[in-house]
Amino acid sequence: MNYNRPPVTTVTTLHCPACGSAYEVTMPTDACQVVYQCPQCATVLRPKAGDCCVFCSYGDHPCPPLQAARCAD
Repeated sequence: MNYNRPPVTTVTTLHCPACGSAYEVTMPTDACQVVYQCPQCATVLRPKAGDCCVFCSYGDHPCPPLQAARCAD
C-alpha cells in the first residue's frame, strides 16, 4: 500500500482551443465529463481521441478519476 500518494487535484485551468481563453474549473470527483461549453465563446468542448474527458484534453490537470487510478498503481 502506498501511503505517499499525492492528493487528488479537483481544480484545473481549462484552455479553450477555439478562442484561447483560460478559466478555472472545479472538476467532478466521481465521473469524467465529456462535454463542456466554453463560457467565453460558447464552443462545445469534447475530449480528444484517446482522452477520457475534456479535463484530460484541455486542462492543466487530468480528471480526478484518472488521478486516483494512477495513484492506485
